Amino acid sequence: MFLSIIYLLLLFPLFLLSTASIDRHFLVSRYTPARNSSNPNTPMQIGNGNFAFGADVTSLQTFLPFATLSSWGWKNDTLPPNRTIEDVLNYKGASWFNHGRLVQYDFGGDPEIEQWLTANPNRVNLGRVGLLWVDKGSGETKNVTENDLSDVHQTLDLWTGIMSSQFTCDSTIVNVTTTSAQDISAISVTIVSSLLSPGTSNSSTRLGVFLDFPWADGSQKFSAPFVGNYSPSLFANHTTTLEHSDGSTQIKHQIVDAIFYTAVSSTTKLNITRDSPIAHRYNILPRTNTDTLSLVISYNSTLPNKTPDVAEVTQSSVDAWEEYWTESGFVDLFTGSTDSRADELQRRIILSRYLMRVNEAGENPPQESGLVNNGWYGKFHMEEYFWHSAHWALWNNLPILLRSSSIYNKFLFTSIIRAHVQQGYSSGARFPKMTDPSGRSSPGEINNLLIWEQPHPLVLAEYEYRAASRLGTSRPEQKMLVLEKWADVVRETANWMSVFAWFNETTNVYDLGPPMYVVAEDTLPNVTVNPAFELAYWRFGLELAEMWMNRLGEEVPINWTIVKNNLAPLPIDTDHGVYAVYEGIENDFWIDPAYINDHPALVGLHGWLPPTPGLSLSIAKLTAEKIWATWNFSNCWGWDFPMLAMSAARNNETEKAVDWLLDPLFQFDDVGMPIGGVRVPTPYFPGSGALLYATAMMAQGWDGSEGNREGKAPGFPKEGWNIRVEGLSTAL
Repeated sequence: MFLSIIYLLLLFPLFLLSTASIDRHFLVSRYTPARNSSNPNTPMQIGNGNFAFGADVTSLQTFLPFATLSSWGWKNDTLPPNRTIEDVLNYKGASWFNHGRLVQYDFGGDPEIEQWLTANPNRVNLGRVGLLWVDKGSGETKNVTENDLSDVHQTLDLWTGIMSSQFTCDSTIVNVTTTSAQDISAISVTIVSSLLSPGTSNSSTRLGVFLDFPWADGSQKFSAPFVGNYSPSLFANHTTTLEHSDGSTQIKHQIVDAIFYTAVSSTTKLNITRDSPIAHRYNILPRTNTDTLSLVISYNSTLPNKTPDVAEVTQSSVDAWEEYWTESGFVDLFTGSTDSRADELQRRIILSRYLMRVNEAGENPPQESGLVNNGWYGKFHMEEYFWHSAHWALWNNLPILLRSSSIYNKFLFTSIIRAHVQQGYSSGARFPKMTDPSGRSSPGEINNLLIWEQPHPLVLAEYEYRAASRLGTSRPEQKMLVLEKWADVVRETANWMSVFAWFNETTNVYDLGPPMYVVAEDTLPNVTVNPAFELAYWRFGLELAEMWMNRLGEEVPINWTIVKNNLAPLPIDTDHGVYAVYEGIENDFWIDPAYINDHPALVGLHGWLPPTPGLSLSIAKLTAEKIWATWNFSNCWGWDFPMLAMSAARNNETEKAVDWLLDPLFQFDDVGMPIGGVRVPTPYFPGSGALLYATAMMAQGWDGSEGNREGKAPGFPKEGWNIRVEGLSTAL
């Protein structure tokens, strides 16, 4: 009896640890980013998903011109010489044979029109905000560098979204606080320093704020780390005008035909002047003696009706971020874990959760570098949309996911036109790969011939349906609303998937391709047929589409079922007893450096995807192990490592799963920015989204995983890890 009591007393702290709610504020605050100097490659950032402001160590853009980007700020460049809008509208690319039928694609036409279509519209840096130093004696602008500052401390309060800096300049302390509004594109800036007041400070320096507006054109395919060009030599290429109306001040910025308005409001009376006749830079100084200058700077495509004050902007940030951290899913890996890897993995999760809401929670699918800088002219890639956004479903942030997943309904009509009118398919919708808010497909072979993005909407629809199902009897109508909302997208997606598959009369199966590109984009499109991952994803997608029609009480189109049940079997490399990338690939695949790099999609057969009909789990595991031993991981992309982790987790290789998430080649910097690679600039946010998807799956479990309802975290090792989960959803 005595020993039993002792045993219970020993277990009691563990019982409290397992039943007590997670101290979310403690964990979020533990990973507060802090800097003492600017990072030349990545900013510290605030934002709301549709708008983001990147800052250097002053919490503004004083020394480094980091970007102010939005989901709505786009512009078109002028057309190439001797080209008209009719040339653009009438553009036609090449036609390639697809099983005896010519199919027209958006490449191989007029190269100048193609480049214009690829680069336009492009995303615009809305402007720069920085600290201004003025010589009190001459009134001239002083050249102050970051090296002139001392005692520099910058922090970002993740719980509230408030960024702040303190430093000493000219023997005087300066404090700067910057916050982003959560419902509009605006920041509040509060500066506290005696340097603001010309009459009270003993310093020879006076402090203010400057605004600057860059030129931008479609020549910047990648703009990391800065977007736009502030060179005076480009002054004549764009215009800015200082305007006053209704007691407020706006700067109108016109680039080609696009117009943007920057509104400045303050309770302090201000002097706003152009820095020089040949600059798009404006200086802001308080008219009266003060040690505090508070501004709200808002960005708009039209003249704003009203600009909130600093208190309103700050309160909107505090409220929205507290709701985000407290009302969505959460994972505690740190408390009670003895594995030394837990702290770094927890840091990556917390910072990724913050940055994804800043950069990737908008009304359009995000670009690969979010709202930090411009990659691919600021356009978004629909094949990466799963990795950018599917994690919202697992972390119970469905309202955020719904902001951008509605793009499939928005793009449905043009995708049907692409499939029917342009490419001659009998039915269905073929969604674009590289695109923009218009839904226009960007030219290029890969853009036109990649297919693995097509089942994505079926998976996202399924996650939304599951969320509606969890409402239970409280809102039974919600499930039917979701079914009806997605019905047309599901139907037309599956229609195209079924007609793209081609019946091979020789083998009596349905083939995928050619022409097509596999996930890794590294095979020859005209010989690529029946790629393993795409076949498995096709089966899975058509199965989800059938379930959707059954729930609606509608008859499942017979061709969906015929194609799903008769797709070609997954190709096997018989020499090695593993799955092959595609049917008939060269025998030296596993030693050819042209192949064993980039996305190792074969591990997605059982990891990212659940088991699909015809999949051998034993062969899938051997395939994963072959990739672990063979692949050139130095040439992989960010989301590859979480995909490898999910494969290891489903194969019960939990130690390996954690190793992949913390692989030395999968890096996150001090503020949580996912490091890019040789071919893509930092940050590369599909890596962050994939990390969050994988960790949620490993912690909460997946359909059929052991113990996911008991909090046993089936994807993590049992030894050294104490995993606590709140509010996560099970993965497919």
